[in-house]
Amino acid sequence: MTPRISAGLAVVGATVHTMDPARPTASAVAVRDGRVLAVGDDAEIREVCDGATCVVDGTGLTVTPGLTDGHLHPVSGTLMTSGIDLSGCRGTEDLRALLAEARGGAADGEWIHGFGLDPNILGGQRPHRRVIDDVLDGAPALLTLFDGHAALASGRALQLAGVTGPVELPGNADVVCDADGTPTGELLESPATDLVERAAPAMETRELAARIARLTRRMNAAGLTGGHGMDLEDGSLPALRLLDEQAADGGDALTLRLRLHPWCQPGVDRAGIRELVRLQGTSGHLWEVAGVKLFMDGTIDNGTAWLHHADCHGESTKPFWLPPETYAAAVGALAAAGVPTATHAIGDAAVAYALDCLAPHTDPASEGPRHRIEHIETAPDALVARLAASGVVPSMQPSHVQYTHADHSDNWSTRLGTERADRAWRCADLLRAGAPLVLGSDWPIAHYDPREVLAAAQLRRIPSQPDREPVRPRQALTAHEALAAMTVAPALAAGEQHHAGRVREGYRADLTAFAADPLTTAPQDLPDVPVHLTVVDGRVVHEQDA
Repeated sequence: MTPRISAGLAVVGATVHTMDPARPTASAVAVRDGRVLAVGDDAEIREVCDGATCVVDGTGLTVTPGLTDGHLHPVSGTLMTSGIDLSGCRGTEDLRALLAEARGGAADGEWIHGFGLDPNILGGQRPHRRVIDDVLDGAPALLTLFDGHAALASGRALQLAGVTGPVELPGNADVVCDADGTPTGELLESPATDLVERAAPAMETRELAARIARLTRRMNAAGLTGGHGMDLEDGSLPALRLLDEQAADGGDALTLRLRLHPWCQPGVDRAGIRELVRLQGTSGHLWEVAGVKLFMDGTIDNGTAWLHHADCHGESTKPFWLPPETYAAAVGALAAAGVPTATHAIGDAAVAYALDCLAPHTDPASEGPRHRIEHIETAPDALVARLAASGVVPSMQPSHVQYTHADHSDNWSTRLGTERADRAWRCADLLRAGAPLVLGSDWPIAHYDPREVLAAAQLRRIPSQPDREPVRPRQALTAHEALAAMTVAPALAAGEQHHAGRVREGYRADLTAFAADPLTTAPQDLPDVPVHLTVVDGRVVHEQDA
């Protein structure tokens, strides 16, 4: 009998991990019009195929729900990574050599941007423009540190920005100055870095759109079908809308499903809250504004986190919102308007306070979007238990362990001390206590490749560093737990659990097909497993042999 509805695309002869408890495995899947049409064995799927169906031989392939990065920065990351990659620098001489090379190829007055600068290469010293000014020979430069929460500006960049001394800024943001009041070039948190960034030429919308399109195609090739974008830069909406226009004419298109979260910063007034609420639901093809991002603190590495007790330098003692009750008021207003929030909270005090504010607005049984806490780098037992019971979603990035060492010799661990450093990234404890753990990369802070994220969650180190001792190996996840945290859990966090995150009839046709089984492949080998096919909204956006 000829089926009334036939598939547009089908994969047969594969191993399908559906992440659906009702039918955990299958050998074939068919999709049509952006939805899963059928899941089953080869014979069942061939019944919904006809001569117009594109049938993929899945022999040797493993299909999973499309992988979603729970925390990334697709637009601000695109802007940040348009400069020099400094992550490979192992000392100040490496840094100076890269900057000298860039200066030699730059026109007079041209800005030099860099990203990924690791403060550990500075030998325990704070970042200072004297390290870079002479090799830049008067060129303006802005170098973002690896955590994205601090930067080093050259003397010329500070001059062009009009930053000549201390600046009063909200929260723990700071233009760091020498004893005489002269800026050192170290800029802590976005209110400080924005002062200098605004003086640099902005990227044109068409170029930004083209870069985003190339980025999302690379992400597709690594297996990503979606991401929760934790910002909405000024140029985001024009670039995304331009991509939609170009796609209609057969040009560059967005090929990654994005949920975007504009920032809510300290000092926001009622009009600002109303504007954030108004933006919700703004959407295009594959993208939607669907939440708000807030910051409760900064980072441990630059002393701007909020800890119950100061770090070894007497820093990380205050929140980003001062007084913190202003954060509670902002979260309350957004929650009352039905807006889900994602709060950056790294230090134990920041996580505890954010949880105090979010838990009353969170129903663990709710089927709608959840409030979230991002990062949670150090947390005591009692806080883990409270978070798991609250229904608030913990969103974490296991590949960030690459910035610390098991022996606590790194800047992050030294600042915290042994007891708090031993509470690093408690992914397993949170998950097994019942929390709906979401995993992501925080790209560009770590690489967006989800295979690396899945591997790091199991290894507690990044797979490219086999000689590194795992950081807190008892916090390792199983392969299935890690996969669920990049499929099922992001859908739950977004309130999309009834139509996304599983390979199930009627669900979104977002699929990732690996050349080997990610649940049985040794985690250190996982990043080298080719992604054969990536399907977004029922459309093939990456094919290995294409």
